[in-house]
Amino acid sequence: MPSPTASATARLRAAAGAIAALGACACFLLAGCSPGPPSATAAPAIARHAALSAPAVTGAPATGAVPGQPRLTGLAASQSIIYTASLTMRAADVRAAASRAATLATAAGGYVSSESTRANHAHPAEATVFIQLKIPVASYQATLATLAGTLGTRLSLSQQAQDVTLTVADVSSRVASAQAAIAALRGLLARAGTVSSLLAVQDQINAEEANLEALLSQQRALSHATSYGTVSVLLVSRRPPPAGHPVKITGGFAGGLAAGWHALRQLASWLLTGIGAVLPFTAFVAAAIFLGFRGRRWLARRRSGPAQPAD
Repeated sequence: MPSPTASATARLRAAAGAIAALGACACFLLAGCSPGPPSATAAPAIARHAALSAPAVTGAPATGAVPGQPRLTGLAASQSIIYTASLTMRAADVRAAASRAATLATAAGGYVSSESTRANHAHPAEATVFIQLKIPVASYQATLATLAGTLGTRLSLSQQAQDVTLTVADVSSRVASAQAAIAALRGLLARAGTVSSLLAVQDQINAEEANLEALLSQQRALSHATSYGTVSVLLVSRRPPPAGHPVKITGGFAGGLAAGWHALRQLASWLLTGIGAVLPFTAFVAAAIFLGFRGRRWLARRRSGPAQPAD
């Protein structure tokens, strides 16, 4: 049962709201009945009176402002949290893993918001898939744990939680004030006395409705962001196995023979590699030496030439 003090406070607030509304109506009717055109500040003043006559929003934001907000463990029911996570997994078949991630998100009541695949045709084993999931907050933690444990080998996982309770409360309060102002202006529009007053009130209603649409759009975006957690999953392929294995050297004569044979093969491989790398330069140098030698002999013959006869 409410206390006498609370009842008296409520009656005083109702009386104040009624007085403010009557004052706004009186100002508007006086402006409408006057022969001259209304001042430019009449419509904004009416909107301010209508907003002041609306009941104030106190305390925590109403739960209806953010539909679907679950009661989270360790958090108050009125808190609004945006959850995001980034998960990197290594899987043998990235496409099959992406399909399983989408199935898990759908089973939890979520959906796939985006997906992209990057394939390497030269190396098919190096394909990667990026998939972004929207998961209801009620099953966010359980689904994230399932994704990290069933898609493959977890390489990294990071989580973030952003508290937007104050933003949600501010937007909800502004929406309520805008709706109350529009309702009051429409009531005054029905009692407008002159055409100029009618146009002024209608312009103010249009401005308030545009502001209300922007606030409602922001409220819907916040509601969706706090109702669904975002999980960004990067799936990479497994690394291919090494091509060769190191030679195991055993002791004894057989082990020494195997080690010497292996060393001889390595030496021969290095020598052949070096010869192959030097051979193009050797041919070029040999050709240059040959041409230089022939040119030198030709110049020597020209200098010697046939002997001139004496007079």
